[in-house]
Amino acid sequence: MATIAFDVYGTLIDTDGVVSRLREWIGSQAEVFSKTWRSKQLEYSFRRGLMRHYENFAVCTRQALEYCCAEYDVSLSSEQKDMLLQSYRGLPAFADVEESLVALKAGGHCLFAFSNGTSEAVEEVLRANGLRECFEDVVSCDGLKTFKPNPDVYHYFMREAGDSKDAWLISGNPFDVIGAISAGMKSAWVKRSDRVVFDPWGIEPTLTVATLSELCEKLDINKP
Repeated sequence: MATIAFDVYGTLIDTDGVVSRLREWIGSQAEVFSKTWRSKQLEYSFRRGLMRHYENFAVCTRQALEYCCAEYDVSLSSEQKDMLLQSYRGLPAFADVEESLVALKAGGHCLFAFSNGTSEAVEEVLRANGLRECFEDVVSCDGLKTFKPNPDVYHYFMREAGDSKDAWLISGNPFDVIGAISAGMKSAWVKRSDRVVFDPWGIEPTLTVATLSELCEKLDINKP
């Protein structure tokens, strides 16, 4: 059976879960603010990885929030910012996640959570959604003080998971899928929206699925 690494934010956990709270405070700007926040969060992790000027993912998230407040001329109090940052530890899972993880584990696969986030933050958000028991362990890029898609982090995962020769990464983020395949893993892209475009780099996902339920079907796993 396979060793399967699941990206967390954007794959299992819906980062747009902050929109409802944002809407209370900034109205119609909430959706675009949330998307820019997520985009900048990732951009900052990429830049820090390239610069070798590491700060953990929570710092990238906070600085991206400050950027969005300036970009959209939004005035949030220190308390409101703290509430938004804390909400990242309790973001909701996508609707298909729990049932699919249970099915994969029941099928004999070895599941890991694999994230740019710190182990502490990932453990907390998984427990908040009742998902922690689905995983053998949490593997954080924080252990190497860098971020995906640095090839070192995928090799690090494979070592931590037992250097499996049949290791998969499941991710909703194209950069992550490309990074994993480039490092020698198989990878499934979870394309949750028809509007999302896969980067035209000449590197294709091993599988493309719309949901984790479809992933189970394509891996011939029957749900209990």
